Amino acid sequence: MMDKRLTKVLSVGVFLTVLVLPAMAFAQAAEPTVAVAWQVAAAKAIAAGLAMGLSALGAAYAQAKIGSAGAGTLAERPEVAIWVITLQALPEVIVLLGFVSAIMINGA
Repeated sequence: MMDKRLTKVLSVGVFLTVLVLPAMAFAQAAEPTVAVAWQVAAAKAIAAGLAMGLSALGAAYAQAKIGSAGAGTLAERPEVAIWVITLQALPEVIVLLGFVSAIMINGA
């Protein structure tokens, strides 16, 4: 068993290693902002919204199909529950990719 002090030291070390040091390493100096036409800003907002919205709709459709098939499968074979849960979680990656794309579109 580790004592509480060692646990605290390890927790702080992991926190600094994982979160703080990479943030300091990738920090950049602020660049002066450039004026962007309102049409460009509106197009970027629409594109980001479409990227997020369409990816969420696609994942929802996939999860609906997988969920209904998974419920039927679990009724007959409960031993495959881990596979059904895994397949149910996979479409969430589509939403995450849409979210990252929206941030990249809006931020760039």
